[in-house]
Amino acid sequence: KPVAVKMVYDLYKTISIPIIGIGGIMNYKDVIEFYLAGASAVQIGTANFVDPEITLEIIKDLENYCNENKIANISQLSGGIIV
Repeated sequence: KPVAVKMVYDLYKTISIPIIGIGGIMNYKDVIEFYLAGASAVQIGTANFVDPEITLEIIKDLENYCNENKIANISQLSGGIIV
């Protein structure tokens, strides 16, 4: 996953088109990490084989995170990492 997040970050700094983060997303914290690196969307793959309900769980956890942190839309996180 670290390589995928770094690739998203490098692309985000270079181009101005939507980037989909893919690779190693197992929970809502992974989604947030990809968004902070510059992703505008994510794809959950392998985690669905481990737990077919994981996407619903991640969505619920993201909603809770956004509510607790006064984030109206997850897209507000896109590119928010400070290096």
